[in-house]
Amino acid sequence: MEFFDTILWPIRWVIEAVLAGSHAVLEAMGMDPASGAAWFFSIMVLVLLVRAALIPVFVRQIKSQRRMMEIAPELKKIQDKYKGKKDQFSREAMSRETMALYSKAGTNPFSSCLPLLLQMPIFFGLFRVLQTAAEGRSGVSFMTEQLAEQFGQAALFGFAPLKATMIAAFAEGSGYSSAETIGIVITAGIMVVLMSASQFVTQLQIMSKNQSPAMKESPMYRQQRILLYMLPLVFLFSGVYFPLGVMTYWLVSNFWTMGQQFIVIRNLPTPGSEAEKERDARLAKKRARKGIVLIEEDDEPEEEQEKGQRPQPKGKSRSKKKKKRK
Repeated sequence: MEFFDTILWPIRWVIEAVLAGSHAVLEAMGMDPASGAAWFFSIMVLVLLVRAALIPVFVRQIKSQRRMMEIAPELKKIQDKYKGKKDQFSREAMSRETMALYSKAGTNPFSSCLPLLLQMPIFFGLFRVLQTAAEGRSGVSFMTEQLAEQFGQAALFGFAPLKATMIAAFAEGSGYSSAETIGIVITAGIMVVLMSASQFVTQLQIMSKNQSPAMKESPMYRQQRILLYMLPLVFLFSGVYFPLGVMTYWLVSNFWTMGQQFIVIRNLPTPGSEAEKERDARLAKKRARKGIVLIEEDDEPEEEQEKGQRPQPKGKSRSKKKKKRK
């Protein structure tokens, strides 16, 4: 555990600085510093800062996904070329050609997991901060013993401590009353359902609207369909082991991802996808409205010109006469 804490030390330092700083601001705004709401919003601030910092990574992820979609037909050709060949030479040749294609396109199939992988240390760091606070010990930076005690005792809705887990609530000798146990289970259950639902919706909007026909025929699309149902199950079963504070981070982060994907799919859809057709239809309607207005504006000057005197064009003869005189 000491080795693990050593690796997470800089991450915990930053997490505690953000939590303590946002908590101080909320306290200055009049919130009860010992309330679960104050620490809930502090965790939300942490999510917003982390996800805002990861926007460049998300942009790279989108570009990498586009390249993967562009090379999907070529990737399918390679797979069809070695289809049914199970010897070692064919497998190595297929692997070499596939990696060469990825290298040429400047992408890889694991790029879509990069934002989640970068957030995993944050999850574990927040878990350790919560665990330390639950023990009443000060943190590694700005989490003083007083703040740690407040954080460890803070409860959502007044009955679901942020340090609590669903699995621990059922354990013997947990120290929770029956009312607290019910509150923890209900709160954790709602969070797990919302986490799973938000993950499913995020993946579904990618699968249903933001895939080109070529991509839908590729093996990668089949893998994504498996992930569509597997990832929510991961949240469903793993959520019972995480403290409510960590689940708060996870839930808010999932909603951020869902909204972010909605904006990207609506405004920057994949070429050839259903989302692109919907965007083109919206743009066509806007152009049609603007075109009607422009026609009406162009007609008014023409009618005024017919009623008024016809403007006389300037002749070129005068300029020629001046040149002859010179």
